[in-house]
Amino acid sequence: RFCYLDPYKGAQIAFVECMRNLACSGARALAVTDNLNFGNPNKPEAYYLLKECVKGLADACAFFDVPVVGGNVSLYNEHGDGAIDPTPVVSMVGLIDEAEHVTRSQIEEEGLEIVLLGDLPSELGGSYYLQTQFGKKEGIVPEVDLEAEKKVQDFLIEQIEQGRVRAAHDVSEGGLLTCLCEMLFGEHSLGAELSIPSLGLSGRLDALLFGESQGRVVIGVESTQLAELRSRAESMDLPVVSLGRSNSSGKLQVDLAGEKIVDLEVSSLQSAWENAIPKNMEFARS
Repeated sequence: RFCYLDPYKGAQIAFVECMRNLACSGARALAVTDNLNFGNPNKPEAYYLLKECVKGLADACAFFDVPVVGGNVSLYNEHGDGAIDPTPVVSMVGLIDEAEHVTRSQIEEEGLEIVLLGDLPSELGGSYYLQTQFGKKEGIVPEVDLEAEKKVQDFLIEQIEQGRVRAAHDVSEGGLLTCLCEMLFGEHSLGAELSIPSLGLSGRLDALLFGESQGRVVIGVESTQLAELRSRAESMDLPVVSLGRSNSSGKLQVDLAGEKIVDLEVSSLQSAWENAIPKNMEFARS
C-alpha cells in the first residue's frame, strides 16, 4: 500500500517496522535480506518505483548500519489489468543478549500499566483502514523519521534489559486500536480499561484509532516501574502517553476524553481476528 503511493517512504516503512518488531522482542538488528517484487522495469513508471524503493532501503540500511546479506528480485509481474503493486519484502534477523530479555507481544498479567511510546497516531493516508473499509489506496503516506525511530527502539531495548517492560507491540497495520486488541489475545482472557486523553494532532477519531503513524510502540509495565520509565523517557525527549491498565474483566474498554468509545468482549474480538481469512474465503465463494 505505502510503496504504491510513495515508493521511497514505503520501503523505509517496511524496513523500520521490521526493526521495531525486533526491538519489541528485545533484539537488536544484525542483518537484512530483501525480496523486491515489481512490474516491467522497461516501463518508466515501474522503473521509477523500483529505483525509489531500492534507494529508500539503502538509505535506511546506511542510517542504522544494518547490512543486506542476501535477497532476490522478481520483475515483470504484470497481467492484463496492469502491474502488481510495488512490493519490497524485508526480513531481518536480530540478537537478544540474554534469554530473560525475550519479550512477548501479549499482556499476560492484570494490573500492568499500558503505555504508548511516541505520540498519538495522526496520519490516515495509505492505511489498512482506508483500504478495507472504503476500498481506497490513497492519501499522504505516514512520515518516516529515522532519528525518532532509533530513539524509540533504543529506549525500548534499554527498558527491556532493565526489566521494566513485560510486553511490547508496535503500532503498525491496523493502527492503535488493532495493536491494543492484539496485545490482549493471550492465554489468560484478560481485558483492559483505557483512557485516551484527546484525538491528537489530527482531530479525527479514525486517524487516532486506525492511523498507521510510524515510531509508535505500546508496552505493558508494572506500576512500580512506571515513574522511572517515564523519567527516562522525558530525559530523552520521548513522548509517553499512559493509557490505562490491564485487568481480569475480559473486556476492552476505551474512553476518549471521558466518553466511552469501545466496550467489547476480547473473546469476540479474538474470534473475528482468528477467523478473518476463512470468513473472507467463504464470502468470495458466495
